[in-house]
Amino acid sequence: MVAVAILAVVLQPTASPAAIADHAAPVAARQLAVPVVVGHRGAPGHRPEHTLASYRLAIDLGADYIEPDLVSTKDGVLIARHDDELTSTTDVADHPEFADRKTTKTIYGVERTGWFAEDFTLAEIKTLRARESASAFRQESASYDDRFKIATFDEVLRLVKKRSRELGRVIGVAPETKFPSYFDSIGLSLEEPLVRSLRAFHLDLATSPVVIQSFEVGNLRQLNRRIDVPLVQLVAPVGAPYDLMVKGSATTYATMTTPAGLATVAKYADWLAPDKDMVLPRDPDTGATGVPSALVGDAHRAGLYVVIYVIRNENAFMATNFRVGSERFGMGDVHAEITAFLDAGVDAFFADFPESGVQARDDWVAAHRS
Repeated sequence: MVAVAILAVVLQPTASPAAIADHAAPVAARQLAVPVVVGHRGAPGHRPEHTLASYRLAIDLGADYIEPDLVSTKDGVLIARHDDELTSTTDVADHPEFADRKTTKTIYGVERTGWFAEDFTLAEIKTLRARESASAFRQESASYDDRFKIATFDEVLRLVKKRSRELGRVIGVAPETKFPSYFDSIGLSLEEPLVRSLRAFHLDLATSPVVIQSFEVGNLRQLNRRIDVPLVQLVAPVGAPYDLMVKGSATTYATMTTPAGLATVAKYADWLAPDKDMVLPRDPDTGATGVPSALVGDAHRAGLYVVIYVIRNENAFMATNFRVGSERFGMGDVHAEITAFLDAGVDAFFADFPESGVQARDDWVAAHRS
C-alpha cells in the first residue's frame, strides 16, 4: 500500500527528512520514491477550507498529510484559518453582537478592514460558522457553508490521531504559522502554543509525521532550537521574508533560492516550499510550462526536499498547456500537471483536490517501478 511505502521511506536514513534534522552537515537529498500528497487546507475543493470536515475528507480521499494554517485567538488558542481576517471564511459579518469588532489594521504594511481572530476569544470564535471563500466557482464546497465550527489546532491533531488509528495508516500534519512576526508584536506568539500542542500529542520528534511551515525565517530558526520536527521554508516568486525585510536585510526569496541561499536555508530547515511556477516557469507569451528551472536540483544538492504549492484542478490556476477547454473555472488536466512536476523531481505537493493528487502520484510511482 502507498501508506506503507511512505512509512518505509520515512524510516530510511537516506531518504528521510529526519535524516538531516541536525542541520550540521546536510547531505544531498534524492527525490522521495513515493512523493507525498498534502491536503491543502484539507479538501477545499469539496468542503469549506480548514474545517474538521475538510480535513477528514482529505484523509479519507487518501492524503498523506493535511495542512492547517494557524492563527491565534485573543486568549492564545491556535485555530485553523488561512487568514486572521475572518470575513471571507466565516459568517462573522452576520453576527450583530460582533458588529463593533469590525476594525481596520495595518498588517505587514497592508491596510485591511474586517473582523480579526485575535480580537475574539475561543468561546466567541466557536459561535461562528465556516464558509467557502471561493464560492463563485466551488459550489460543492459552498453548499456546506454555515455548517461547521472553526477548528482548534488541538482538535485537528485529535482528528488525525483518531483517523490514523481507524485507517491503520500514518497521517501527517503540516501546520503553517501565519503572520508570526505580527502575532509576536501583539503578545500572541504562535510558536509556544504550537510546540506545546505537538508535545502534548507526542508529535515533537524528528521522526514524527509533522512538518512546520513559515514564509518567515526567524520563527523557523527559533523552532529549530525548540523542537526536532522537520521544518519547511516557504518561498515566493517575489518579495522577501517580512521579518528580515523590516530589519533592513538584503535577503529576498530570490537570493534564498540561489545555491548559496539554499545552503543557508538548509542550516535550519529540511524542506523548501516554492510556488510551483518557480519549478516549471511559464512562458511569458504563451503561458505554457517549458524546461524545469534548476531549483529542485539545487535544493536537493543542498540537502533540502521540495514541496510545491498549490495544485488546483481548475483551469484558472494552471499553465495553458494543462488547461482543458475555454471555461476559466472548468477542470483542467491535473493528472498531466502533477506528472510534469513529479518528473521535474519534486518530493511533495499541496493539492486542493487530494483524490486527484493521490491518483496521479500513484500512477507516477507505478510507472517508475515498472
